[in-house]
Amino acid sequence: MRFLHETLPQRVVFAPGDAPAAVAAEVAALKASKVMLIAAPAEAAHADRVGADLPVAVRHDEVVMHVPVDVAERARKAAAEGAVDALVCVGGGSTTGLAKAVALTTGVPIVAVPTTYAGSEATNVWGLTEGDVKTTGVDPRVLPRSIVYDASLLLSLPVGLSVASGLNALAHCVDSMWGPRADPVDRALAGEGIRGLAQGLPAVVTDPTGLEGREQTLYGAYLAAVAFASAGSGLHHKICHVLGGMFNLPHAQTHAVVLPHVLAFNAPAVPETERRIAEAFGAPTAVGGLAALRETLHAPRALRDHGMPEAGIARAVAPVLAAVPAGNPTPVTEENLTALLRAAWEGSDPS
Repeated sequence: MRFLHETLPQRVVFAPGDAPAAVAAEVAALKASKVMLIAAPAEAAHADRVGADLPVAVRHDEVVMHVPVDVAERARKAAAEGAVDALVCVGGGSTTGLAKAVALTTGVPIVAVPTTYAGSEATNVWGLTEGDVKTTGVDPRVLPRSIVYDASLLLSLPVGLSVASGLNALAHCVDSMWGPRADPVDRALAGEGIRGLAQGLPAVVTDPTGLEGREQTLYGAYLAAVAFASAGSGLHHKICHVLGGMFNLPHAQTHAVVLPHVLAFNAPAVPETERRIAEAFGAPTAVGGLAALRETLHAPRALRDHGMPEAGIARAVAPVLAAVPAGNPTPVTEENLTALLRAAWEGSDPS
């Protein structure tokens, strides 16, 4: 057993129903006196509540999916003009991504308050889009210093988006099983993350106003993100980053659609890992376990339903091939990648 594992330095606070006090405590620990509060207009009510006891110097609400470079530049300018010394972001992956874009060039610390299951808050990965190309990187400056998880903030997240976001988190778990830096610690975290998500998401669908399902799903999503931050981006995420940037597809739904196809593509090549995933689902097979969960959740099925043109299949092949990480369990060719993308576009049975 020979491996190198890095655990990222970060405080994590689970505070159901108590986000304002918990965030205020984290900001105070940073000794910050000028906070930039970042939240999209749709999250204004949550931001009002979270920011009530904070020394807010700048409030910024221009949040755009995939973080276009020009949007990031305007946020950086606002932070500089306000001389802010802390960023508090309230929202999903796009909001966290914008805070990371500011931190990347300024070094200002982030306190993240997630309102989806995106997981970006627990990683040191940033992403920016220019034109139709999404660029990602790793930098310690973008890792939030603290995360405050308050499940009550997710009660207003619609069930459909909860499902897509939760499956995005599940994709972090699956990629962490065979990512370029995957190790036994990552696989242990990812397995527990799958169990949390597989228990939590059906409860969210059954009882959207219940806290227990939201808490379990947040727990699974956090573990998924921690595993992913260590293991690195695998084939699934490389595909989704190319498609998302190229066709401006909705982030969570794209991951939800592509995941079963990548799992079916890679699982046969790694039987031991496949068994671990199956056990985490409590199912005979990994593909069958995911399929049963998706059926229960009425998960998104086809990329064409979310705006990807059929001609985009051929267009995406070369960029994805160029991004495939070394050591992917199943060798990726133009032919089998085209078949995978077409199946995801059509929504056909991945098995």
